[in-house]
Parts: sequence; structure tokens; C-alpha cells
Amino acid sequence: MSLINYIKGIITSKNPAHAVIEAGGIGYGVLISLNTSAKIGDQKEVQLFIESVYVRDDNPKFYGFFDEEERELFRKLISVSGVGGGSAMLMLSSHTAGDIAGAINTANVTMLKSIKGIGDKTAQRIVVDLKGKMGKHEGGISQILGTSYNKNKDEALLALITLGFPKPAAEKALEKATKQQGVSTDNVEILIKAALKNF
Repeated sequence: MSLINYIKGIITSKNPAHAVIEAGGIGYGVLISLNTSAKIGDQKEVQLFIESVYVRDDNPKFYGFFDEEERELFRKLISVSGVGGGSAMLMLSSHTAGDIAGAINTANVTMLKSIKGIGDKTAQRIVVDLKGKMGKHEGGISQILGTSYNKNKDEALLALITLGFPKPAAEKALEKATKQQGVSTDNVEILIKAALKNF
């Protein structure tokens, strides 16, 4: 755990992978993920949660995160043997925290090893070490939901899964409700009720 919890100050320079924040007359250089960079956007003043990783005893690297959830996932990733700070940041820059958590919880090794620098053995080790330990990221909702659904179908599917129905069965029930029974997707509640009749 880093001795510095967060830094709040003025951004004096930023690119997609690095930012300098001036606080108390000191410019702190921190490495950031693409997700954090996007969330910072054009803000001039920002608070970043910090994690320090020591490559050598006298050479710490500081990583900055827009929210604590991303930092917590970073910490979990670097706890896995073979995953360093650079690899973890590549993962967080390639996918959202929710997507990574979803891949871990569903043992989606293929998705993990598609990230540059993450080989098959490392991807498998990440799944073995972290599956079921995602905390606030548990479930990886963006992994559960398919891309073929519109927003209301997404919400209905999520509600059915939350109610305890298996994803495949929930998808079939929703498809039957909309295609065979002609139920509109304009109202989430009506869609859920119609799907429940198909179980």
C-alpha cells in the first residue's frame, strides 16, 4: 500500500499514459491508464488515488487512478506473480475494470491473453488467483450482458440474472417475449414481466 493515498492539485501536463499534478509547490509525475485519462478529460484540477510500486528499493513508480475501484483492481492484479505495474496498466488501458473483472470471474482466459504482454500462463494464473475476489467489481456486468441487446433489453436481462435466472435461459425468455409474442422493448417492467412468463 502506498504511503500517499491521493494527490489533489492542478494538472500541469498530461498525455494518455502520464500526468503531472502540482500540489503544494511540488509536481508529482504519475502513470495513468487510458480509462483514467479519459475520465480526467479537460479538467484542470483533479484528485488521483495513488499506488506506488517499487521496481528497486530506491526507484518507486507512482500510478494514479481516477477512482478507488480502479486502484483496488490494480492492486489485485499486481499481487499475481508475473504481473507488474506496467502489465496491469496495459490491462486497465485495454479494457474497463468491469470487463477485466468479468473476464476473471468467468475464466475468460482468451480475453485476458489478448492483451499485449499477457501470455497464456499469466492469464490462467490471474484467473486462478483472483476469481471470486473482485469485491466491488464482482460479476463484471459488462461481461454478462451481450452486445446484441438494446438498453432496455440490457436492463431486463440484468434484472432477470439478479433474480437468479441463468443468463442463457434469461436471453431465450427475452427473445421469445419480443420476437414470438411481439412485446415492445419500450417499457422495461413490461418486458421483464413478459419474459418471466416464458420460464
